[in-house]
Amino acid sequence: MGTVGFVMALLGLVFSWIPILNILSWIFIGLGLIFSIIGLCKKNAKKGLAITGLILSIIAVIIVIIIGAAAAAALSSLTAAL
Repeated sequence: MGTVGFVMALLGLVFSWIPILNILSWIFIGLGLIFSIIGLCKKNAKKGLAITGLILSIIAVIIVIIIGAAAAAALSSLTAAL
């Protein structure tokens, strides 16, 4: 589960830099968070990738919010200039 969470979080991080694909990024980030938390809760399992997936998911959420706000501000200033 930790490996799946890591891969999903990594995909979410990659897609978070593209403003149009933010919706797809939210799906990957959510799945990454869920699988990483499940991977952390399992006993007798390696937790390295689960922790990394959790951290990547949190970083991706921050990036998605910043990129979304920047895109909204740019679009707002563009429409105000017209």
